[in-house]
Amino acid sequence: MELQTLNMTMIWLIVLVVLVVIELLTMGLTTVWFAGGALMATIASLVHAPVVIQIILFLVTSALLLYFTRPVAVKYFNKDRVRTNAESLVGRQAIVISEIDNLQGIGQVNVGGMEWSARTRTDGVTLPVGTVVIVFAIDGVKLIVEEKKDL
Repeated sequence: MELQTLNMTMIWLIVLVVLVVIELLTMGLTTVWFAGGALMATIASLVHAPVVIQIILFLVTSALLLYFTRPVAVKYFNKDRVRTNAESLVGRQAIVISEIDNLQGIGQVNVGGMEWSARTRTDGVTLPVGTVVIVFAIDGVKLIVEEKKDL
C-alpha cells in the first residue's frame, strides 16, 4: 500500500471509530448515518480511489442513509418511549376550576392535583366551573380542552 492510501485509510478508520463511539455514548441516532459514510470512504481508500471520490462517497452515503433509513429507525426507536411531563397530560380528564372563555382569555383546570391555564378546543364555547373536560393538546403553557361527553 502506498503512503497516501495508508494515511487516508487510517483517517477514515479514526473518523468511523469516533462516530461509532459517539453513537454508542448518546444512543440518539445522531452519528450512525455518518459512520456508514465513513465506512464507504474507508473501503474506497483501500481500493485506491482518489481523495475527492472518498469525500464524495462519504457525503453521498451519509445523506442517503440519513434520508432513507432515519424515519424508519426513529419510528421503531421511539415506539416504546414513555411520554413524560406535560405530554402525559394529553388524553387525561381535568376539572374546570375557573371558567374557561377563549374570548376573554381566561380559564384554569386541575389535572392530577396541578393547576393549568386552559382554553377550549373550539372558540365560542364557555365551560363553567366543575365541568369535566378531556385534555386534547398542549399549546405553549396552556392546555387545550374539550368537554367530556358521556356515552
